Amino acid sequence: MSVTTHAFQNTLAYAQQCDAHDPLHRFRAEFHLPQHAGKPALYFCGNSLGLQPKSARAAVEQELDDWARLGVEGHFQGKNPWLYYHKLLQEPAARLVGAEPDEVVVMNSLTVNLHLMLISFYQPHREANGTRRFRILVEGGAFPSDQYALESQARLHGLDPDEAIVEVHPRTGEHTLRTEDLLATIARYGDELALVMMGGVNYYTGQCYDMAAITEAAHRVGAYAGFDLAHAAGNVVLRLHDWGVDFAVWCSYKYLNSGPGGTSGTFVHARHARNKELPRLAGWWGHNEAERFLMQKGFQPMPGAAGWQLSNAQIFPMAIHKASLEVFEAAGGMEALRAKSERLTGYLEFLLRDYQEHAARHRPAKALPEVQIITPSNPAERGCQLSLLVPEGGRALFQRLTERGVVADWREPDVIRVAPVPLYNTFEEVYTFVQLFYELWPDSVA
Repeated sequence: MSVTTHAFQNTLAYAQQCDAHDPLHRFRAEFHLPQHAGKPALYFCGNSLGLQPKSARAAVEQELDDWARLGVEGHFQGKNPWLYYHKLLQEPAARLVGAEPDEVVVMNSLTVNLHLMLISFYQPHREANGTRRFRILVEGGAFPSDQYALESQARLHGLDPDEAIVEVHPRTGEHTLRTEDLLATIARYGDELALVMMGGVNYYTGQCYDMAAITEAAHRVGAYAGFDLAHAAGNVVLRLHDWGVDFAVWCSYKYLNSGPGGTSGTFVHARHARNKELPRLAGWWGHNEAERFLMQKGFQPMPGAAGWQLSNAQIFPMAIHKASLEVFEAAGGMEALRAKSERLTGYLEFLLRDYQEHAARHRPAKALPEVQIITPSNPAERGCQLSLLVPEGGRALFQRLTERGVVADWREPDVIRVAPVPLYNTFEEVYTFVQLFYELWPDSVA
């Protein structure tokens, strides 16, 4: 389905018709929906925490039962032997991000995995011509955890973060980055650049970056390219192997619906994942599994991303993640979800603009300040999130929406983030949200 706004209609009947013909509508019943005043809340916060799959409880109880029944033997005799649990997640996780199975491993948490990747892929040094290759390029306003990780890695190498880290900001008066500006900055720093490390989708604006073009530009100047996919995995179609991305990390608790603090995924491209000489921090579970229980010195990494594992699997969060990945598989994967997502988010954008235009035409004397959608309109440049800049009364409006059963997200100083997720949100919910938005806003401004 292509996103053509002229096909949309600002009516409840139209929204309900879209839901009736939605092939993914049945998956809404696979999730627990938070309640408000005796009916489902309007939950548009999957970009912060995805909803609980109903299958998650049984998945965890299976592992609890095996632990109670078998004790330590659950590592070998359980229904899903814990010794190899991470392998159960490998193929569905790889399909989710467009990778070969051995390029992906699920382990740890996101920032831990980011640090593991930075140890391997951020190695400041001097080139043969004497040029110091030490800079890291990142988008201005990156998620704080990424900023802190990069700052500490720079200091680990004895560098001043203010000198080592290059931030690329939008042009004056703009909210999102232009791809040509990113590529030009990469070219400008050239052989001083060691690493390009960006979010795949910016958490604040919802902008999806052209990861293929960024990776190509980084490689052209001899730098590595890595991405934090916290807001991209499970949200947009990814082709990490084909794009040649060097590494990527992501969490599982946002669009991947795997519970608060859920386990993380890591991608290492095959050309690195099978390179045993690449610097890394080592741990027992990354050691050659054929000799792991010989308990000897001398680290021999497993081939593939699994060679970056430190410790044995976190079984309970991985059980939830396994249950969620099974829902993604049943839904037909990211291509099917993305088709609905583009239409669902397109409908949200259409309704917001339609109400704004109607108010300007029919109530010019009482027209509200314009809601600025700072997320790109081009579906290729965004995921399902729209970031709404509300210039007056935004905080009060957000509070009123919350009181009426809307679960969205407020970001200082004036942005409401709204993310209609294709697995469990509906067109009718989007329609109802926009109705409430414009019903409550005048009182918030007043």
